[in-house]
Amino acid sequence: MRILIVEDEYVSRRFLYKFMKEYGECDVTVNGKEAIEAFIISLEDENPYDLILLDIMMPEIDGMKVLKTIRLMERDRGIIGHERVKIIMTTALNESENVMEAFDEGCEAYAAKPLDTKKLISVMEKLNLI
Repeated sequence: MRILIVEDEYVSRRFLYKFMKEYGECDVTVNGKEAIEAFIISLEDENPYDLILLDIMMPEIDGMKVLKTIRLMERDRGIIGHERVKIIMTTALNESENVMEAFDEGCEAYAAKPLDTKKLISVMEKLNLI
């Protein structure tokens, strides 16, 4: 599995990388701009990501705008349905209003911080990633 971790906070980024590298190849970006660039490169290289863990609150471009941009790029390229990258939004508990908007924009799931690895595994299983 190819995984993109989009997280600006160092401790969370390091934790996610250490945990997710057991499930596949991980790339890490620290802001929304880098995330979009990494996603574009993956499409151009014909080696797309299977999963993106996307923080909602980030510098440069926030996670909601990244989500919208990725889904728009996929639509423009004819990537639909199960071919789309699976996106799990990561969020602090006090951001629940953003969670509903994220589902409306096309994320598959969300994970509240601090992340519970057992729940994350369960979500990945439900998404048929593992």
